[in-house]
Amino acid sequence: MLDLKIPPLLVAALCAGLMAAVTVALPMLAIALPANVSIAIALASLGAAIAAAGVIEFRRRRTTVNPLTPEAAAGVVSTGIYRYSRNPMYLGFALVLAGFAAYLANLAAFALLPLFVAYLNAFQIGPEERALLAKFGPDFAAYMARVRRWL
Repeated sequence: MLDLKIPPLLVAALCAGLMAAVTVALPMLAIALPANVSIAIALASLGAAIAAAGVIEFRRRRTTVNPLTPEAAAGVVSTGIYRYSRNPMYLGFALVLAGFAAYLANLAAFALLPLFVAYLNAFQIGPEERALLAKFGPDFAAYMARVRRWL
């Protein structure tokens, strides 16, 4: 099984590579996207800031940022950006990828975004949540009830 096997940053990089490849392979799916570079910069910048805020909050709370070992978490982080998203780092990656899709201006590139989200939900976030529920029980369950997975 792929659960917690591939680092999410690598999954995002692979997705970006696939986006570039489908753009070359399917040029007929190119779209006119006025200001695509500006849109790309805005989305990627927002995504990078959100992901960085997640890392900073984990560091501030002295817990692991290694997504492959959720059982090593020191506690439930529900402050900072984690008041709004349980997965700001992954949200940030998705926004960076959305920015890249805007830069590429190709429908096939945009179509890969839901696949990235579905993959992370199934093989990264689900297993992480199960591990955190096993470790922190009611505290993590209450946090899950209060804060959405993505937004």
